[in-house]
Amino acid sequence: MRKKTKKKQSAYTIVSAVLITVIAFLFIFPLYWIITGSFKSKMDIMSVTPIWWPTSWVMDNYQTLMGKRSAPLFEILGMVGPTIPAAFRWLLNTVFMAVVSMILTCITSSMAGYVLAKKRFIGRNLLFSLIVCAMALPKQVILIPLIREMSAIGLYDTLSAAIIPIVGWPFGVFLLKQFSEGVPGEMLEAACVDGASEIRTFTDIVIPMIKPGIGALAIFTFISSWNDYFMQLIMLTSNSRLTISLGIATMQAENSTDYGLLMAGSALAALPIIIVFLIFQKYFTKGITLGAVKG
Repeated sequence: MRKKTKKKQSAYTIVSAVLITVIAFLFIFPLYWIITGSFKSKMDIMSVTPIWWPTSWVMDNYQTLMGKRSAPLFEILGMVGPTIPAAFRWLLNTVFMAVVSMILTCITSSMAGYVLAKKRFIGRNLLFSLIVCAMALPKQVILIPLIREMSAIGLYDTLSAAIIPIVGWPFGVFLLKQFSEGVPGEMLEAACVDGASEIRTFTDIVIPMIKPGIGALAIFTFISSWNDYFMQLIMLTSNSRLTISLGIATMQAENSTDYGLLMAGSALAALPIIIVFLIFQKYFTKGITLGAVKG
């Protein structure tokens, strides 16, 4: 019996390892193809037979990406910075938009989630029900009101117009409410007895206990903001305010596609996401597992 059990376990381990390897390859291959393709010549890229490894490593695609357009480094209060390649400005815009969206969303969602989980007030259940319903509402439904709202307050064609709609993300409130439910009420009562203010209780007790959820939400928000091409397309029009994905799309000719340029831009755009995930992957993993148990 023991030998049969060991054989079953070893067979299961082998099958699992093969499946995981295949799935990992399917996820990694597109990234490999983009990175290697960005260093290929046009002849290699347009070859009928796939060329898995560049015959000669060239920088032509990156030179085209950096030299095709230019933009000022910054525009603040009427001051204009030095001129740099537009791709760098687009990348800075995207990083700024994603980081600010991530920070503001984590702050507002953690506060709202804590209040909904631990405070008792009239309309609490109704408010949470509305937040859950908003999670199922497609963004396209509220797009026209968002555009009119941004135009009315003078934020249209600014990065703020792409940041503000993300800050009130219902999923973030829902996620951190689930984590806040696990904060022991006795600790909050003890802090109140010791004379701690609400802000002190929130920052010193609640935040450390829901940190895995905040880390997971940070990654979700960063990636969502970074990849929200549709919102960026609607809200941003000026060359100096474009994001990297939107800017690369505008560099394409009407009747032709420069695949080398697309791959170079995609490789440049993927780098910050990879860095952010490597930094927050510990919290991301904890957030997924703990959230699954508490949910």
